[in-house]
Amino acid sequence: MQGILLRRALAGFGWLMVALGIVGVFLPVVPTTPFLIVGAWAFSRSSRRFHDWLYGHPRLGPPLRAWDRYGVIPVHAKMLSVAGMWGSLALVILFVSDGWLLPSLHAAVITGVTAYVLSRPSRPPNG
Repeated sequence: MQGILLRRALAGFGWLMVALGIVGVFLPVVPTTPFLIVGAWAFSRSSRRFHDWLYGHPRLGPPLRAWDRYGVIPVHAKMLSVAGMWGSLALVILFVSDGWLLPSLHAAVITGVTAYVLSRPSRPPNG
């Protein structure tokens, strides 16, 4: 019984992530691929049929396959993610923190994440 409930919860979570990814297709400030990756992960543990549908989808599948096979993060996604991370540091400095510890920790984490994001290829080989 618990297995069935977990699979249904993961499938529902997967569909929520796919819905958010589809919103990202139309709103440039909402990322598409990260939501689809999480949705694919949830489907991989709940429904092989939905997982295969998502990977095979003509519009949603290619960025998933590019990430899965080559670790691709497109240039526009890199720019948005890096700008968002460093913009969040500015917000922490201006509105959240009274000292230097939180902004320093935040900066250390996003420096590492920025390096990772920028180190990923921007397109598949021969693409």
